[in-house]
Amino acid sequence: MSSPSKRILFISNGHGEDNHSSYVIETLLQMYPNLEVAAMPIVGEGNAYRRLNVPIIGPTQNMPSGGFSYINRLRLLTDLKAGLVGLTWQQLQAVWQYAPTCDLIMATGDTVSQGFAYSTGYPYVSFISCLSALYEGRLNIGPFIGTFLRSKRCLTVFTRDPYTAKDLGKQGITKAQFGGIPSLDKLQPTGKDLDLNSDLPMVALLPGSRLPEAVRNFKLQLNLILEIVKVMSPEQVQFRAALVPKVMQELGEIANSQGWQAEDGKLTYQTDKGTIQVLCYGDAFNDILHNCTLMLGMAGLAVDQGIALGKPVIQVPGEGPQFTYEFAEAQTRLIGSCAQTIGKGPATPETLREAAQCVAKTLADKDYLADCVEQGKNRFGPPGASVRIARFLLTYLGVTEDQLIINN
Repeated sequence: MSSPSKRILFISNGHGEDNHSSYVIETLLQMYPNLEVAAMPIVGEGNAYRRLNVPIIGPTQNMPSGGFSYINRLRLLTDLKAGLVGLTWQQLQAVWQYAPTCDLIMATGDTVSQGFAYSTGYPYVSFISCLSALYEGRLNIGPFIGTFLRSKRCLTVFTRDPYTAKDLGKQGITKAQFGGIPSLDKLQPTGKDLDLNSDLPMVALLPGSRLPEAVRNFKLQLNLILEIVKVMSPEQVQFRAALVPKVMQELGEIANSQGWQAEDGKLTYQTDKGTIQVLCYGDAFNDILHNCTLMLGMAGLAVDQGIALGKPVIQVPGEGPQFTYEFAEAQTRLIGSCAQTIGKGPATPETLREAAQCVAKTLADKDYLADCVEQGKNRFGPPGASVRIARFLLTYLGVTEDQLIINN
């Protein structure tokens, strides 16, 4: 006799949050296939859910700010003009209509997703994946999210790092517990051949995933490489770019606009010191992170993942909407000494020259590189977030150990 089906609704407000939830869903379905899941992505189109064929219960729409209106409030005005209020109201109604059919709700993100879950009147699990006490030394819980997290209907509060769980405990939210970053569980190398010289340091280019910003960021990083080879010989360092498929499709156009040559994923630039090469991949993110010595990062979650592996990052601010100086500065506070942010506004030629000097200095600092390995472990805790969170959800639903499918 088969076990009765259970249903969970996942609510998330951000692209990174969608990814976190999607990894938890994958693990849940592996451990207990007889489970129904649905999602309400509040920001963007929920592509992480769509890739898993998870039903989306309400309307979705990409807003001009890309979900980063909190960084620049002026961007909020553009979202409001694009219909943010009406969209949010429709999403909230969809959640209210669907929630009574669920056995459990999981909200991933900050105040908005937690507020959605709280408003249903049903039990929910909070995963505050984008909040951390590491930013300021103490997590400032405002009146709204404080109400949502302290509610009796909030079964537990998962945090992204151990420090935040301890901090919330000191603030009286004793049900807080370390969850982790689910995407780290999938960050295994695939054995992709990156054509690397094992004797040379490798610098990874991570320009982000959202177009058109990722294209602008990548162009900026190519200009940074030209500055790097002025202080280092092209024979002393190698570059690999982890790009999303849409950026890969534009490589030829990107190269032409910046004076590079492009052929079969390889970008080249001729200098007096020799030929610079950047090998670009749309399917080698894990392998590039594992094999790199240093990241040139203009992303959020991707940089977090690299830091967790012990890879330091050098950041130069872009034009946004995501990777601005404000975002990079906040990222630096979260990551700590493993991150170095150059410049306090959109990168200038002087910023790139300073960043190039920083790259050369960092690659030569063996003690610093070794310390980053320890820092990554301390800040992000051990992997296994997907299993930890999935087990809690299934236990609440009454799924017993002998009903689980355990992959050793």
